Order: sequence, then C-alpha cells, then structure tokens
Amino acid sequence: MDRFDAMQAFAHVVEARSFTKAAEALHMSKTSVTQLVQQLEARLRVKLLNRTTRQVNVTADGAVYYERVLRLLADMDDAETSLSGASASPRGRLRVDVPSPLARMILVPALPAFHAHYPDIQLDMGASDRVVDLIGENVDCVVRGGKITDQSLMARQVGDLQLGVYAAPGYLDRAGTPSHPRELEETHHRIVGFLRSRKDRIFSYAMRRDGERIEVQGRYVFAFDDGNAYLAAGLAGLGVLWLPHYMARPHLARGELVPLFEDWRLDPMPLYVAFPPNRHVSAKLRVFIDWVAELMAQHAPAGLRTREALPS
Repeated sequence: MDRFDAMQAFAHVVEARSFTKAAEALHMSKTSVTQLVQQLEARLRVKLLNRTTRQVNVTADGAVYYERVLRLLADMDDAETSLSGASASPRGRLRVDVPSPLARMILVPALPAFHAHYPDIQLDMGASDRVVDLIGENVDCVVRGGKITDQSLMARQVGDLQLGVYAAPGYLDRAGTPSHPRELEETHHRIVGFLRSRKDRIFSYAMRRDGERIEVQGRYVFAFDDGNAYLAAGLAGLGVLWLPHYMARPHLARGELVPLFEDWRLDPMPLYVAFPPNRHVSAKLRVFIDWVAELMAQHAPAGLRTREALPS
C-alpha cells in the first residue's frame, strides 16, 4: 500500500461522502479507492468511515485523522511547489476565509481572472465574518477588517477601508435625521449592531471633527455577525449603519442609502490577510495574498502596506 495514495483517497472520500465521486476526482476505479481506504484502516486498526447504501460518513477517529491528513498532504504539496521549476506555476488546494460582502462584491467577480492566471490552484473560499481557528480548521489564511487580535498570527495589510455612516430613507422618514453622532446614543435613534463574534460587544467607531474626537457605539435592537445580513438590515430601515465605502457606493447611487454626518471623519479600518506563523508560505498562498492586495489597491488602497513582512 502506498500510504500517500491511501491518505489522498481517504481525504477525497471524506469530502465527497462517496467512493464513486472520490474515484472520479482521482481518475481511479471505485474498487481501487475502496481497497486503499480498507488497507489504511487495517494499518491503523481504526474504523475511519461509516458506510451505508446511500452515503459515507466519517467516524470520530476518522475526523481527527482527516485533519492531520490534510496538513500532511498540504505540506507535501508545498514541498513540491517550493522547487524552482514547480513554483513558477503554483498549484494545489488553498483554503481561505473572507468577509462575506468582500467575497460577494470584490473577490468572487475577480475570480475568473485569478483562475486564468493560476488554473492549477483549487480554492476553497469560506465567506463569513466569524472568528476562524486557522490551525484547528486547517485554513491557510483569512482576510479580516480591523485590528488582528491574535498576535501569534502573521499579517499583511492589504487595504484601508474608508468608512461612512448611512441610513435608509425609510428609517430617516420615521426617526428623523440626526444632526450629531451622540444622538445615536442619547435619543430614540437606533443603529444596526455588528458582532465580530457571539461573545464580542458591538463595535464602536471613532469619529473626528475640528479637533473633537468621540467614540460612538449607539443603541440597537438588531445585531448581526455577518456583513451581508448587517447591510440588508440597514437597507430594510432597521437602523443606522457604519459601512466601508465599497459596500455603500452602489446603494447610494440607487438612492437606497443616505449619508450622515458628512462633516465628521471616521478612522479607516485596516484590512489584513492573516495566516499561521509556523509554516512556510507556499507559492499558492503567496500569489493569493498578492492578488487580494492588487484588488484592494483598486478599491481601498492601504496607507501602510505591512504589519510584518512575509517570510520567505
């Protein structure tokens, strides 16, 4: 038994939940894939998969082994692509997690050009605003706005998100137009809350005008941990929003949002790509980070390029 082939077959079966689909992806016969997984289970003396006539599910032991296998396969792929001849054409599987509005409005529309340049990269993109355990979930990198709270991570700043305050016309018709940011905390006005994680407090925002600086949090009835849901709530008139310009621009053009406090300036939100510090930055990860940086240079250029340089 070739252990590499067996681990690769096992990983494909787990992801496809099917020996047939795994065999098709590997260009092998179903019998060969089945035998490889059976040999792997015999060697480990552990049942990795539960098989029924309808589907295949991973066991508890199999799930733990699967995460280890993914890291081993990724390391082997990195070792091959680090060679001078292979690094010219990055390839392999890349797992990333990005904010959902950034994926919908900027990254996904640009993916055809990325694929044309790097056809051998298989990209698994999670679109969420949740806190991701990069090591535990075997994620290569995340794109996040705001301060990187986990100082153990490496991070490259790829943009500065300029922010504004907005509300839907329907909300302003009901509640009136606030003339000062403090009204969002002291009157009947409401914001839409944004949660970075379920345990976090609602974001507060620093605002400046003529030497005056205040931090506004506001009062809310509805709060969300996803950027698309947060925006949808504002468009539905549920409260005042703080939005990056790239998210607000199309809705301003259609009259769906109205800018507020235009004589106040908000501190920009830095946008980072963060990744684990304990592994070589593969060619596929490097080109992905560079691609995100190039896109954000068009949509939200960074005033400061890096928090820490990429390791070689």
